[in-house]
Amino acid sequence: MRAPLGLLRLLAARGWGRPPRRCLGAMARYGTEQRGRPHSPDYRLYFKNPEGKYISPFHDIPLFAGSKEDKEIPAKRSKTTGSEVLFNMIVEVPRWTNAKMEIATEEPLNPIKQDIKKGKLRYVANIFPHKGYIWNYGALPQTWEDPSHTDEITGCCGDNDPVDVCEIGSKIRSSGEIVQVKVLGVLALIDEGETDWKIIAISVDDPEAQKIHDIDDVRKHKPGYLEATVDWFRSYKVPDGKPENQFAFNGEFKDKDFAVEIIKSTHEYWKALLHKKADGGTIKCTNVLVGGSPFCCGEEDARSIVQSAPVPVNGDSVSQEDDAWHFFPK
Repeated sequence: MRAPLGLLRLLAARGWGRPPRRCLGAMARYGTEQRGRPHSPDYRLYFKNPEGKYISPFHDIPLFAGSKEDKEIPAKRSKTTGSEVLFNMIVEVPRWTNAKMEIATEEPLNPIKQDIKKGKLRYVANIFPHKGYIWNYGALPQTWEDPSHTDEITGCCGDNDPVDVCEIGSKIRSSGEIVQVKVLGVLALIDEGETDWKIIAISVDDPEAQKIHDIDDVRKHKPGYLEATVDWFRSYKVPDGKPENQFAFNGEFKDKDFAVEIIKSTHEYWKALLHKKADGGTIKCTNVLVGGSPFCCGEEDARSIVQSAPVPVNGDSVSQEDDAWHFFPK
């Protein structure tokens, strides 16, 4: 019996139950390979480069779109589709889904996995009127928010992760997809005392990308989206019994140029991390392509890391928490 079309589309959006594939779009040269069972503690999504070699999405995918290797980021505009600086985004969570998928920064080759807290798989709550994540959510490769660095602006240290991205295009992306985006602005979330920058970006292949170039264009063409974003980040941990999150700049979004400066600084922190000039603690810096890095490993070592993970198993058993609604007074 063939599965209903609607179910197949939902599974595809979540990135579950598929054989190794090539990501669609401008960055189609990257592939992914599932290991373990979806919605289980052993699920992992590993990455491959165009030659089919296993790589780290955190360290081996260039930050700057179009680069074959790590390069300096232009001050503002140079490598473009016209005049916009483009960056690569790793999609961790497709829009409207709830499973908290993330790059496993503390595992070799940094696959995508579902976060676990207190022994339970994590799902973000549906806080009315939102359903799951309200954007395609992910990270910028080759960036790192250094926990030993106190930000002069926020007064807080980094959160020890790559920089987060909220992609606001119309298409629902897949977990593990690599998307070329242009940066529009940034929100400074203070999450449990740590600086957690949230880059606002849009895919260059989105129908509205040609008319949205900065944060003010988002207000003009997607009214209410930025306000909903602040509301989402303020409240998403409340159902877990935690207080509302706070923001620097009173929750004001900063513009594109400000956001690019944040990206540049976190890229420099990442470089220091990969060359043993910064203490990453439990961060795994295993990579295949970063020239001069003492953490660089060979193709066979990378393959053995993936093959040691559980074999892929189909399945999509979702927690009932995925469907529950939460209501809080404003």
